[in-house]
Amino acid sequence: MKKGILNVLLVFALIMGISVPSSIQAEAATPTIKVHFIDVGQGDAIYIKAPSGEDILIDAGNKGKGKIVVNYLKKLKVKDIDIMIASHSDADNIGGLPEVMNSIKVKSLYAPNSTNTTAAYKDFVNTAKKKKLAIKTAKAGVKLPVKGVNAQFVGPVKTYGKTDRNNWSAVLHVAYKKNTFLFTGDAQTKAENDMIKAKKTLRADVLKVSTQGSKSATSKAFVNVVKPKYAIISVGKNGYGHPTSQTVNTLTKAKAKVYRTDRNKTIVVTGNGSTYSIGK
Repeated sequence: MKKGILNVLLVFALIMGISVPSSIQAEAATPTIKVHFIDVGQGDAIYIKAPSGEDILIDAGNKGKGKIVVNYLKKLKVKDIDIMIASHSDADNIGGLPEVMNSIKVKSLYAPNSTNTTAAYKDFVNTAKKKKLAIKTAKAGVKLPVKGVNAQFVGPVKTYGKTDRNNWSAVLHVAYKKNTFLFTGDAQTKAENDMIKAKKTLRADVLKVSTQGSKSATSKAFVNVVKPKYAIISVGKNGYGHPTSQTVNTLTKAKAKVYRTDRNKTIVVTGNGSTYSIGK
């Protein structure tokens, strides 16, 4: 809203020949990328507002959490979702996506072509069919059509076993000028090592930590390649000990500032192509 008002005032001032401070001109003219790590408890839900206006949603938490995501998006006046991504078949990632699809128009849909199925995944697929949405394959090398942003899947780089759901995760790297983000789904150490060996672009200032900070992911080798400045852990009350002290220590030793949705609630990272601001 503030940015829109500034743009109107800037145009009016130019028409009237009024001098406008350069700081105001810069604020009005600078597009940003906003990444919202929505607090859905023990699970993931990430909304990205691209600089050119596209709306992207990655996951929507567990079944019953979709309502939280829908209400959040409606407060932001999101009328449709240009790109929806189901990171993998775990319920705490995609359980809420059917409710989002039933409430907000989705234009395109991506998911890994894994052979494993869960009740949550079947519900997701059935809802997509009812909405006549074709599921495009999310895999390494696939680029997303987002203007002014390089958004590309860097994982999965190979096929995994039927029961190896987490390593099938669609891992997305997003770059807007000098702002870089890595969204890992629930990719485990095996998938991390495969991406490193495949020499995928993993370097990112902002890392969405895999599997709520489980010790089965976010290895030291992986963190050393990503080199995050900020690490976001989407986590809620759980009986798994997430996030583990091992993972948190790995991140802090790498000098990454750690944010957690169980403590910080919904976290919004804004990038102007150069710097970042983090708030709610």
